[in-house]
Amino acid sequence: MSLLLSTSIDSLTEMALSPTDPNSFSRPDLAVVTHIHLNVKVNFTRKMFEGSVILDVEKKGDTNVLILDVRGLVILSITNIFDGSRLDYCIEKGVDYGSKLSVELPDDPIIDDGKISYKIKIDYRTSQDSTAIQWLNPEQTAGGKHPYLFSQCEAIHARSMLPCQDTPFVKSTYTAEITAPAELNVLMSAIKEKIIDVDKALKIHRFHQPVPIPSYLIAIAAGALVSKQIGPRTRVWTEKELLDKGAYEFEETEKMLKTAEDICGPYVWGVYDLLILPPSFPFGGMENPCLTFVTPTLLAGDRSLANVVAHEISHSWTGNLVTNMNFEHFWLNEGFTVFVERKILGRMYDDKVRHFAALMGVQSLKTALITLGDKNPLTNLVTNLIGIDPDDAFSVVPYEKGHIFLFYLEQLLGGPDVFEPFLRSYLEEFKYKSLSTTQWKEYLFKYFSDKVEVLDKVDWNAWFNEPGLPPVIPKYDTTLAQEYLDLAAKWLADKPISEFSKSDIENWTSNQKEAFLAELVLNNKSLSLDQVKSMSELYRFDSRQNSEIRFNWLRLCLKSRWEEKVSEALDFATSQGRLKFVRPLFQDIYAWEEMRQRAIDVYNEKKYKMMYVTREMVAKDLHILDKNKN
Repeated sequence: MSLLLSTSIDSLTEMALSPTDPNSFSRPDLAVVTHIHLNVKVNFTRKMFEGSVILDVEKKGDTNVLILDVRGLVILSITNIFDGSRLDYCIEKGVDYGSKLSVELPDDPIIDDGKISYKIKIDYRTSQDSTAIQWLNPEQTAGGKHPYLFSQCEAIHARSMLPCQDTPFVKSTYTAEITAPAELNVLMSAIKEKIIDVDKALKIHRFHQPVPIPSYLIAIAAGALVSKQIGPRTRVWTEKELLDKGAYEFEETEKMLKTAEDICGPYVWGVYDLLILPPSFPFGGMENPCLTFVTPTLLAGDRSLANVVAHEISHSWTGNLVTNMNFEHFWLNEGFTVFVERKILGRMYDDKVRHFAALMGVQSLKTALITLGDKNPLTNLVTNLIGIDPDDAFSVVPYEKGHIFLFYLEQLLGGPDVFEPFLRSYLEEFKYKSLSTTQWKEYLFKYFSDKVEVLDKVDWNAWFNEPGLPPVIPKYDTTLAQEYLDLAAKWLADKPISEFSKSDIENWTSNQKEAFLAELVLNNKSLSLDQVKSMSELYRFDSRQNSEIRFNWLRLCLKSRWEEKVSEALDFATSQGRLKFVRPLFQDIYAWEEMRQRAIDVYNEKKYKMMYVTREMVAKDLHILDKNKN
């Protein structure tokens, strides 16, 4: 039988939140899921998954209950897979981002080599409002003929796609059988085994992921997808309209993979495919194993934004292989990944490129702190997420503050020749595991036992537990940055327009142009409207196809109150869903009091085409109390 209980947020402590994760009700210390088998039918008409999940469960402590996370799922039945007997369960409504599903364990476990285990089948269906799944009508796709869906489970949205222990502390293998319309291809964060014809209308796609992963890395996409081989381990997948562009843009993927292996060790995932998603995807990339999701905003035509792929490749070790135990320690995923990403770029091109990217990161961190506030506790490197949805804490802080910290430690301890062997040792020690900042720090001290006096000089509390900028900014090589810094200073000094010419930036890389604009946006002083219009004529920023340049150029225009650019900024913010672009543009327009209502009106008109996380975050930026959250 089933029972639905309602619980207030004030009663959270009574509901026994996981001792290892403030954003999960699961208790893997008592009973842990070790394997997931997902068997669902994709129903585009009803916009839901219908089917079942079979969970392999190992008993770890004194309990007769398996505790899972769910959100908006309709549970139809729960049974013991061995004899088909029904199992009692109850759902306690907890917080906006999840509920607690408690399942009575069977009386007849499997006992093998001292391990007590069970197989439990849960028949269920998702809600039409699943926060993990974006459903697109044919007209929202590049081809315009077939529907499309994709998932985004990070941070804690897997629970709205399947009942699971939705915490990065738990890693399990998984298999899947996905039934979908015959004209569509289905991809997952796993190896595809085969496709089986059911009838003329349906096919079953089978997958397996033999490497244990956290629930947030379970991913699925279905659409009119085609592929092109671009390397021995890599195919680019997308709708046919973007295939050639994508293959060109990401041609250096294998080179990046090999460089990452030189730094981090063997790649364990077998294949490294890329899926270029529709524009509503909210992130630059998502490191789903075997199938990285990327935004089409990376298709600049000159490979200038391919560093995002280097970032997602790095996650194959830092995040996917070695994982933060919960999202309070998110910097262990993202700070390390940015660190490895920039090492890849430094080895492939020049170490000056690595330093230049680091300087851009500091610039990005300073910009974020203006919005977040430098006293905001969510700008700590290690955060407190009790009662806080990790989506609300998401920012560049763990990425860039984490990178700065690791760069600082590398310099402090003797440079790359000393620190890179530690990095490989750390990845080997914790592979297939999840850990906390304390565990990482303990291993750092253990590895550098001969340099404890050096490490004792680090202000650990300031780095981990104080908000705002870190206590130390390392010394970076400014060679590639000096040109754009000098030109930005010249514009800010309000020099006569006759002193500028289009040749100022003709020989710059796209990254230098992006950094130049970002520097002007970050500066406390604003350029006059006449200056920005003159800059437009000289440098032709309006015609740039690079999305990062376009984004920073529009922010500069808004900062200088160029009213004609408001419509263009709103068009850009709603033509794609990448949070990095969408939120700052809406924030900038909201801060312009005369334009505030335009931002709200456009949001209300376009929000139903946004993925959940984008829709919710922008609503908060615009201070909209949206009672119909989903």
